[in-house]
Amino acid sequence: MTADAAAFAAPAAKVERGARLGIVAGRLWSAALFALLGFLVLYPVAMLVLGALTNTNPVVDGFGVFDLSLANFVRVLGNPNVHLALANSLIACTGGTALAVLIGLTFSWMVVRTNTPWRGFVAAVSLIPLFVPPLVAGVAWSILGSPKSGLINTMLGWAGISWRIDLYSMAGLIVVFGMYYAPYVYMFTASALRNMDPSLEEAAEIAGVSPLRTLFTVTFPLIAPAIVSGMLLSFIVMLGIYGIPAVLGAPADIPVLTTYIFKLTNWSPPLYSTAAAVAIILMVVTGALVVLQQHVLAGRSFTTVSGKAFRPRVIELGSWRWLTFGLALVYLFTVVVLPTLALIVAAFRRFLFIPNAASLFDMRHYSLVHFDSIFDNPLTMRSIWNTMEVGLATAILGGIIAFAIGYTVHRSHAPARRAIDLVATLPVAIPGLVIGVAYLWAWVGLPGGLYGTIWILVLAFVARFMPDTMKSLSTSFLQIHRELEEAAWVCGKGRIATIRTIVLPLARPGTVAAMTLLFILAIRELGSSLFLYTSDTMVMAVLLLDYYEGGNTGKAAAFSLVQTVLLAAVIGIAGWLSRGRNAQASVGRAG
Repeated sequence: MTADAAAFAAPAAKVERGARLGIVAGRLWSAALFALLGFLVLYPVAMLVLGALTNTNPVVDGFGVFDLSLANFVRVLGNPNVHLALANSLIACTGGTALAVLIGLTFSWMVVRTNTPWRGFVAAVSLIPLFVPPLVAGVAWSILGSPKSGLINTMLGWAGISWRIDLYSMAGLIVVFGMYYAPYVYMFTASALRNMDPSLEEAAEIAGVSPLRTLFTVTFPLIAPAIVSGMLLSFIVMLGIYGIPAVLGAPADIPVLTTYIFKLTNWSPPLYSTAAAVAIILMVVTGALVVLQQHVLAGRSFTTVSGKAFRPRVIELGSWRWLTFGLALVYLFTVVVLPTLALIVAAFRRFLFIPNAASLFDMRHYSLVHFDSIFDNPLTMRSIWNTMEVGLATAILGGIIAFAIGYTVHRSHAPARRAIDLVATLPVAIPGLVIGVAYLWAWVGLPGGLYGTIWILVLAFVARFMPDTMKSLSTSFLQIHRELEEAAWVCGKGRIATIRTIVLPLARPGTVAAMTLLFILAIRELGSSLFLYTSDTMVMAVLLLDYYEGGNTGKAAAFSLVQTVLLAAVIGIAGWLSRGRNAQASVGRAG
């Protein structure tokens, strides 16, 4: 070999070795991520299925497999109580979804396509219910709508009106579900209306079609994907909620799948295998809805955004705009102000019985006795500390894992990245309560394991909210152009250095937002916690449920306010930090 040939061969060999090392590193990295997701998601789900196929009590018998059979599924599928719980779940979620679509679609149209006054305020009001923990909402409306002592019925009695409301009913479940999950529909449909080309509506107007007919024959059909997405997401979320049915459905003996699963584990002896079988049924129903959502949206074309610039068409309502603004105020009062006032009255009043209107404003009936009582309980401060600890650990660990998975899926050519993305998004079809049952089966029987520690809650929350974190981060990754990374590689920076100096700084706002979302979701989560806590790892959501089920409405209301104030403080601090970072970025750009 000549000297010139050797000079050219050496760099080529070096490049080839680097390519082989890159392939090996990519495979190892993909294997590590897949193993991590297997530990977080696949192993607990596999143990849940295994538990449903046995008659083992994991608490007593430990880790083991005995007498594999389909007997539990046969027994469950033939059980009329399961049929009733499933039917109640479908009825409540269908009715709640219909109401959520009505409210969410109305608000999105008002905000995006009309000249309703203070539309920014209306948009903000529409999203407030997202931040209210379901259990807190249930407690507040039980105080308002109890058939005997509810504040609304008490006030109707003062006014001499014989009509009464009863939220301890299927109608009560539907109304509360619809009010508090309408924001899911609003978010999908408002974005679709904002991005829709108004020329089609203008063509209908030129053809003489009335605005109302245009709305139902042109506008809403064009945003059908958004309506379907918001509708199915609302249904899926409602199907996995425990707090609201536990508070409003249990007094009227209206079991749903989530409350029935928890009831099975509270029987003596606990029916863990039966609970696992019912949990799998709930998971299958939820998964089928997720597949249906994807199938419906993939099967049709709904292109509404063209290459030309446009502005959303704003309808001039005239004097009717004050009616739409009034509807927004009514919704705000109903969903935020009224429940908050109910919690305040119940929390500060010694006894909830209010004989007359004057008694409601008599300060002698108010005190801090319920707050003194809950803070005298050592479990209160322990639950607050545990909640903060679990929330922070979930945010940090979940943020790191989601960043690693998101970068691998969106910014690399690592092998098996599609499979990694699929497993990471799998928990979207697994309700929180089912995650709790799965982690119970996965860890309670292992000696010296995670069960009974803070970390089992953290891992369950990370797995539970992985799809939410991934979705929050994906936009940040997709906004970063690959040329920036390629420029860093040309300058000799490796993959890790490029991530540290280029990708992470640019994706930092999205990463912080995702971690903040994780923190908030962990604070409110109840379903996953019900099967995993101990007296040493009690969290606020579980303690609130204990206060309510203990029959002391005053304590439950006081602790609901504590949880709400804490959650509001976290959201406020996150918003302040976000504004501070935006201001610093603006100053930096100006400089």
